Amino acid sequence: MSEKSQVARQRRHRRVRAKIAGTPERPRLNVFRSLGHIYAQVIDDVAGHTLASASTIDRELRGQVEGKSKTEAAKMVGALVARRAQAIGIKRVVFDRGGYRYHGRVKALAEAAREAGLEF
Repeated sequence: MSEKSQVARQRRHRRVRAKIAGTPERPRLNVFRSLGHIYAQVIDDVAGHTLASASTIDRELRGQVEGKSKTEAAKMVGALVARRAQAIGIKRVVFDRGGYRYHGRVKALAEAAREAGLEF
């Protein structure tokens, strides 16, 4: 990602974060997308803690992701983060797309998390 597009993404992310925040009742589902991997975290912004997380470099997914497309890997990460969030009693979240367009891998992760039972 060029420096110019990275700065633009950070600006969009600040704009999104000004409007949404994770609470203990409804934490924030944050997405970070790098060139080769995708990461998702469920964050309680009041306490400043990450409650659940998943990524393509996660031990549980590392072997399953090999040979799959990035979009398929994003779906697997979305389902895993939803399962982990539900295991600790979280059913509703606020989606934070991290300044990325709701398209492609980000959309695949979000839809997989919804299908796995998270509400947003």
